[in-house]
Amino acid sequence: MTLKELQEILQAEVICGENCLNEEVKFAGASDLMSDVLAFGQPGIVLLTGLSNSQSVRTADIIEAKAIIYVRGKKPDKEGIKIATEKGIPIFSTKLMMYKACGLLYSHGISGVNDLQNKK
Repeated sequence: MTLKELQEILQAEVICGENCLNEEVKFAGASDLMSDVLAFGQPGIVLLTGLSNSQSVRTADIIEAKAIIYVRGKKPDKEGIKIATEKGIPIFSTKLMMYKACGLLYSHGISGVNDLQNKK
């Protein structure tokens, strides 16, 4: 699935990274605890979170996430947008709750981080 398709499924606003919408994604992970993201995140995942400060963007960069989706209508702060733009990390915002957003992605074929780890 492309980031554009993901955006449409989640009815998400593109905050930055419009030029990356044709990127393919296969896996996602969701957490508001960046320590969990650091422990279980994998390169190429889409990160769903409600933590909208710049730390979420820095964490996504460390794990080499493909994109960040902020749930519950959250949006990153100016510093987070600046960092994401510099690092080439697309950012989306959806009004959906995390549970619903994850369920929609899963029902459309996006696997979870555990599925990625089990394939190794």
